[in-house]
Formats: sequence, structure tokens, C-alpha cells
Amino acid sequence: MSTPADKSPLSTLRHDLRTPINHIIGYSELLEEDLHDRGIRDLADLEKIQTAARKLLDLIATGLADENFRGELAEPSDAPASLSNESAQYSATSASVPVEDSTENQAIVPGKILVVDDNEENRHVLAKRLTRQGHTIAQADDGQAALDILEKEPFDLVLLDLIMPGMDGYTALLELKASEKLRHIPVIMISALDEIESVVRCIEAGAEDYLPKPFNSTILRARIGASLEKKSFRDQEQAYMHRIEETQQRLAEELQEAGRYVASILPPPTDTPFKITWSYDPSTELGGDSFGYHWIDDEHFAIYLLDVCGHGVGAALLSVAAINVIRTGALPDTDLCDPSQVLASLNEAFQMERHNNMYFTIWYGVYNKNTRVLRHASGGHPPALLLSRGENGADVLEEVRAPGMIIGVMPGVKYDSQELAIAPGSRLFVYCDGAYEIKRPDNSMIEFDEDFVPFVLKNGRSEKLPGEILDWIRAIHVEPILDDDYSFVAIDLA
Repeated sequence: MSTPADKSPLSTLRHDLRTPINHIIGYSELLEEDLHDRGIRDLADLEKIQTAARKLLDLIATGLADENFRGELAEPSDAPASLSNESAQYSATSASVPVEDSTENQAIVPGKILVVDDNEENRHVLAKRLTRQGHTIAQADDGQAALDILEKEPFDLVLLDLIMPGMDGYTALLELKASEKLRHIPVIMISALDEIESVVRCIEAGAEDYLPKPFNSTILRARIGASLEKKSFRDQEQAYMHRIEETQQRLAEELQEAGRYVASILPPPTDTPFKITWSYDPSTELGGDSFGYHWIDDEHFAIYLLDVCGHGVGAALLSVAAINVIRTGALPDTDLCDPSQVLASLNEAFQMERHNNMYFTIWYGVYNKNTRVLRHASGGHPPALLLSRGENGADVLEEVRAPGMIIGVMPGVKYDSQELAIAPGSRLFVYCDGAYEIKRPDNSMIEFDEDFVPFVLKNGRSEKLPGEILDWIRAIHVEPILDDDYSFVAIDLA
């Protein structure tokens, strides 16, 4: 299969004949600009040289056109009409180019440009013109040299000649666009007017644009400017994305650190004087669940679990604040052994309008080890479950429920405490609603009475129960992350 570099002998001849003529035009235009900057306006001789050179280019293009020859020298052109028309218009309008003031010819977006051409004079003319516009220029004499330079230092744009010995422009373009590191660098192909069909393939391969020889200074400036502007926008976008990624990474690390702190305030499982085990799995880095247990005095043991609405940082902060208040007993004029008083004091301390409209539910119980009586109250929380032996020796599961208002919704709420005698060998289970509000793959929810309670009853004596509950709901939920925070505490009240 032919490549854009596979040219007919006629095309090669036209290329070789045009090169020195393009040098004449290029150098005369540079000289014209220099003289114009010095105030010299009579440049008729230079204009004659440029006109004659352009006429000679036209003669080469028409006299050595492929259609004037038959046989092996001719090759059909498959250039799209739009590019062919543009070439014709360029040829027609390039005969007389007005001299621009060098101060007006400065690049809007200066860039670092790599000029790749095997002809030293071509590189010199183009480099000098671009330097006058304010660009920083480096040069390479073939495709491989260009790739080596691009690997070592960054560039904003590559001007790549199509026809070169060694690695030609098309091959270099393919190598560049195949590189993860270099593919974002815009490339403008440099070509003669009769190489448009090859330019089309370069555009399809990822080239940004093309510049026909000889260069029209206005088109040269416009196309380079457009490519550099797009590159500048892309660089800004990449810089913003990099900053966002850095911010997200830093936030993730901070959230992980905060998550470790929240987990660190949870009490460790214990075997004395009661065996207590638990399982905890927040649905995000920071969950809104928290729980604890501690001795109020030598006789009374407090057990509590709360669930803040929502997830994330706000819920975690409120959860930590509330649990620390309970754990330290920082509730003035409150009998900490009376659950109703504890909840009423928490309700006054954590009114939602003072806490970003966030509220929480809580189950709070106090067990008297001497009388074996559990006093408990609830602020909108699911009931605890008590596993004990029935009269026939079989296990029974009893809801430990005390209705009460959610904490923080309105001031002045009264809470009621209830008492329950605890038989030896009983197990108490305190949990959040995330332990049973689980969605199946068909979007139906598991039922508290028909699914959750029977599972707890069946596995209530298992030493692995908190973990088994989590494994069970994970198997139902299927998705790796639960929709809500999960907390489950099991206490053996022997």
C-alpha cells in the first residue's frame, strides 16, 4: 500500500525545482520586512523578484503537471475538492502579499515550535520568520531527529515537512500520534500544492492543519496562531484537571484520616464483665452511625447507639459530638442512669437548627447488674432485640421498644423510660436501620419482621453473629457499597 511519501518522478522533480525558488521568495520577503521596518518604502526591485519567482512556480506547476504526461510518470490525484480549491486560491492570491509592520505581525500566542525539514535553507527561512513573530524555534532535519528532540523537551507545535529522506513526515506523524506522551502536541504539515492528497491522509492520521509552500505570511501566522491557541486551551484544561485530581486526592486522604479517627473512638470488643462484639461498616468514608458502652458507676452499665441523618462529613461530625457528650456525661442536671432524662438533655443540646438542620435517632439503655433490670428509651430509633430462653427451652426474640421523638426536631420533648427484667443467658442486639433496610436486585426491600428478625433468631447464638448479619445483607444487596451505614452490637448479659 502506498504512503503519502510515495511520489511519482514528476512530483519529485517539481519538489526539487520549487525548493530553491521558495528560498528566493522567502529570503526576499524577509529582506522586504527588514527594509520596511527601517522606513524604506521603495521596494519595487524586490517585488519584481518575488513576482518572477511566483510566475516560475506557476510554470512548474502547470508545465510539469501529471495530466500533461502519460504512462508511468502520471499519478491520479484523489484530493478532496475543498482542499484543491484552497490550494488554487492560495496560488492565485500569493502573488502579491502586502508587507506587514513587524510590530503588527507579532504572534498573539507565542509558542515553542519545532521546525522539521531536511532542507537547511527551508528551515532557516521559516525559523527566522517565526522568530520575528515572537516564537522560540528549534530545528530537526528528519522525522527521527524530531522524535528524539520531542522526547527530551516540551514543545507547543511541530511544523513537519512531508517529503524527507530517512523518516518522512507521514511516518513521523504516525509515530508521534501513537505515543501517549507526545500525541497531544499539535502538528502542522508542510507540503507543496500538488501533495494535497497526501496531506488529507496526514489530517486523517491526526495532523492539526497544513501549510502549502511557498508560505503566505498571513496564512502562516493565522494557522500557527490557531493551533497554538487550541494547545494553550488544552494545556489550561489539563492544568485544571491536574489541580482537581490533586485536590480530590488530598480530600480522599483527609477523609480516610477522619474515618480512622471516627473508627478509633468506637469501644473495643470485650469479654468482661459482659461479652460484647460488634460489626461496623460505613457506606462512605465517613458514616453517621456511632455507638458505645461504659460503666456509669459500679452498678450501672450504659449501652447506646445513634444514627445521624445522611452521610459524609456533616453527619460524622454530629455523630462524634453526640457520642462524646454521652460518653463523658457532659449533660448538666441529668441523671445518667435515667434514659428518659439523657434523651431529653440530648434533644435540647442538639436542636437541628443549630446543627445545619441535621438530627439523629438513638437507642439508650442502662443495665443494673445487681437487679438485672434494663431501663431503656428511644428517640425514633429501631427497637433493640433481646434473645432469651422460652419456657420450653427454645430461643425467643423480643423487641425492646420505647417510642420517642427523633433527637433535635423540636425543643421541650419528653421521653419515657421503660424497664425490662433480663433473664440469665440473654443476648441484647442494638443496631441501626442500615442493618435491615436493604434493597434486593429487583429493588424490593427485605422485610423487618419476615426476613431480618427470623435471621437474627436463627443465628442469635452464633459467636460470629455481627459479621454474619453483614455477610447476609451484602449477599442480598449485591453492590459492594451499602446504601446506608451499618452498625450492629451484640451484648451477652450473663
